[in-house]
This record gives sequence, C-alpha cells and structure tokens, in this order.
Amino acid sequence: TTSGAVVIRSTNGGAAGLSGSLFFSTGTSKDSNSGSVYIGTGAATAGRAGAVVVNVGSGTSGAGGGVLVNAGRSTLNTGGAVRISSGQGTATTSGAVVIRSLNSGTKG
Repeated sequence: TTSGAVVIRSTNGGAAGLSGSLFFSTGTSKDSNSGSVYIGTGAATAGRAGAVVVNVGSGTSGAGGGVLVNAGRSTLNTGGAVRISSGQGTATTSGAVVIRSLNSGTKG
C-alpha cells in the first residue's frame, strides 16, 4: 500500500499581501557542532526511488524567484563545499549532471 503524504505550507496571501515563508533550521551550538538538515526520499527495492524537487514560483509582473545554495563559511578552518553528484548506475551508466540557462524572452 501507499503511505500518506506530509504537506507543509504557508497560507495564501491576501489581495495585496504576501504568502508566508517557511524556515527549516537547526539550532546553534556554542562548544560543538550544530545539527544538520536532511531532505531525502526512501529507497525502493522493486521500483524507482522518489525524487527531491526544489521548485521556485514564477512571477507575472516581477522576476521569478531564484535558487540560492550557499556553503557555510569558517573563520578558523576551510569553508564548506557545494557538491552536486549524479547517481551511480551499478548495472549501467551513472546519471547525468545538467546545468543550463534557458533562452531569454523577446526583450532579453
């Protein structure tokens, strides 16, 4: 059978208002490491594993929203790394890594 879905969302904004924001964060730590935030899907033993999708809304009169990925900085050590890896294919090829910019509009 299928397990249930978990939906976390803010409510819609009013006629001239903004919709709410969502924040997922761990607490700070003074003398040790802070916690991590994990977003993932479960493994599938007889089917296709689920995807992790980050989708940003479109703007009609303003610009579309952006996607920003920042690694952490360090004052006494190396800053954090940003890693993007494709999935390993043990029986065939690995997945592709595609980064692209779409075509501009008529005024671009």
